[in-house]
Amino acid sequence: MQLQINGKPAFAYTAAQEFDPAQRSILFVHGAGLDHSWWGLQSRYFGYHGYNVLALDLPAHGRSDGPPLASVEEMADWVFAFVQALKIEKAIVVGHSMGSLIALEFAARYPESTDRIALIGTAYPMKVSAEFLDAARRNDQAAYDMETIWGHAAQVPLAGNPNPGMWMYGDTLARLARLPSGVLHTDLAACNAYADGMASAAKVKCPALLILGARDMMTPPRAAQDLVKAIPGAKTVTIGSSGHSLMAEAPDATLNALIAFF
Repeated sequence: MQLQINGKPAFAYTAAQEFDPAQRSILFVHGAGLDHSWWGLQSRYFGYHGYNVLALDLPAHGRSDGPPLASVEEMADWVFAFVQALKIEKAIVVGHSMGSLIALEFAARYPESTDRIALIGTAYPMKVSAEFLDAARRNDQAAYDMETIWGHAAQVPLAGNPNPGMWMYGDTLARLARLPSGVLHTDLAACNAYADGMASAAKVKCPALLILGARDMMTPPRAAQDLVKAIPGAKTVTIGSSGHSLMAEAPDATLNALIAFF
């Protein structure tokens, strides 16, 4: 699906289904430097089980035009503009990593438009090291290597992919290689600067689920505990085998947690 959002072309993957206003709608929001394809299994499943699926490409990612947005707050407003463009009354918003902060901020800013939220591979604060930020600012290959290695559990290089014949490191690096210059740095800087997490968490009025990877090196489960306490009634599922890239490392377990929550 291609729309005009704030005067710019914006893309969402719909699992090859027509948008049906009578169905519930799920917005999938990717993490830093990624795109709609990160949600392969999850988006296809719900698209073929009675939901409108909108796996978004944020500005300057995937098939959406730039420039990239510089803050989590701007990204949440952009997602709301997408919801308005399709006249969705209440959306389920599922976000991974940076996308989880966007989902959180969306729910806080637009409670009347939020059905429920799921935060995958999340933490607050979501600080980024100076070395990582600097490498991304210089478009150094080291930044892509850091995101790839830290973004997966340690067993991944040792035949850890649940899909035979697939290479998770190569898959992530291929996505990052498609990024325009400066986009990864803009995303990481937005995560690093986001300062309203606790205040926004306290404003969440809808059901919330956190899906965490026990082996996550980027957003370890302990770093999400303040959010768990701050979001009223939040539920948590921890997947023992997974690192930060839960949708790829533990696709079935992640999908099952979302099915149960919805």
